[in-house]
Amino acid sequence: MAERSVRAGRPTIAIVATGGTIAMRNDPVTGAPVPALTGADLAAAVPGLADWAAIEVVEFANVPSAYMGPALWPDLSRAVAGLLDRPEIAGAIVLHGTDTLDQTAYFLDLTLKSDKPVVMVGAQRNASDADADGARNLLSAVRQILAPGAGRMGVTVTLNHNINAARDVRKTHTHNVETFNSGEAGFLGHVDPDRVVFTRQSLRRQTLPLPDRLARVALVAMAAGSDGRQLRHAVADGAEGVVIAAYGFGNVNEALHDAVVEAIAAGVMIVVASQVPHGRALPVYGFKGGGSTLRAAGAVFADDLSPDKARVLALLALPITRDREALQLYYDR
Repeated sequence: MAERSVRAGRPTIAIVATGGTIAMRNDPVTGAPVPALTGADLAAAVPGLADWAAIEVVEFANVPSAYMGPALWPDLSRAVAGLLDRPEIAGAIVLHGTDTLDQTAYFLDLTLKSDKPVVMVGAQRNASDADADGARNLLSAVRQILAPGAGRMGVTVTLNHNINAARDVRKTHTHNVETFNSGEAGFLGHVDPDRVVFTRQSLRRQTLPLPDRLARVALVAMAAGSDGRQLRHAVADGAEGVVIAAYGFGNVNEALHDAVVEAIAAGVMIVVASQVPHGRALPVYGFKGGGSTLRAAGAVFADDLSPDKARVLALLALPITRDREALQLYYDR
C-alpha cells in the first residue's frame, strides 16, 4: 500500500541548516550563486511538507560547504545531538553543501549516539534554477525519517532518491544530480514514489567520543615526482597526524617514503589511504615506498576510507590513542 502523509498527530522533525548550494540563489549583479536562503525559507518552499511533519528549524550556519570542517563539526554534532535527545523529535535533517557533505556526514556518524535517523541533504542545483533539486531532496529526507525501519541506520546522505551510508558515500560528479553513491558497498535503500525501501544496513559503523579538542591532522597527496617537502612542512607546522593520499594499494615514491620515516621518528602518526575510488589500502608492495615498507616504518593503513574520511577518523581517534596498533583497529572496523 502506498504511504500517506500523516498530518493528524504529526511527528516533529528538526531541520539544521548549514548553507550550501541548496541555500543559494543567483546574485542579480554577478549572476553567480551565493548564500541567500535560510533553512526556514527552504522548508517553506517544499509543497505539502506540513502534511508530513511539524518542522523545527535551527539556523546553524549559512556557508558554502568548502567552508565546513573541523572548526564547525564539533558544534554541529552537539547541536544535532541536543535535538535528538528531545523525546518529541523523530529525527533530524542537516541541510548542507555537497562539496564536503560526505565528510560532515561521516563526522556526525562517528560522534552521534542516538538511534534516531539523521539525514544529510544537499542540492546540485541552486534555488534559482528552474529544475532545482533541493525541495525534492528535502521532502525525501522527511519521508525517510518517518518510514518504518529508518532508525539505527546511522547518518545517511540522501539525494536524488538514493540513501547512502555516511561511511561509504562519495561525491562522484561535479554537477549531475546523480552524484552521490556508495561504490561497491551499494545504497542502503531508495525513496520511491510510493514508499521508502531499505535494502541493507551498514555493518561498519562505530562511535567515538567527541573530544574537547580535535587532533591536528594534515593531508598530503602523493603526486608524480613528490619530494617530501609538503609532509615535512606539515610536521614542522605542528601536525599530530598526517594522512597520505597514496597511489594504488598505498604506494609512494622514495622521497616521500623518506619523509614518512622522518615524520614517524618525530612522533607524528602517519595514515596511508588510497587515491583510488574503490578497494582497500593494503601494505602489499616491498619496493622502497611500497605499502609494505610504509607499514614497517610504522604507518597505519586506512582500509577503504577515502583520504578525506581517513582524516576525519584521525581527528577523533588520535585524541584517544597514539599507539599504532590501537589506531589501526579503528580503521579496520
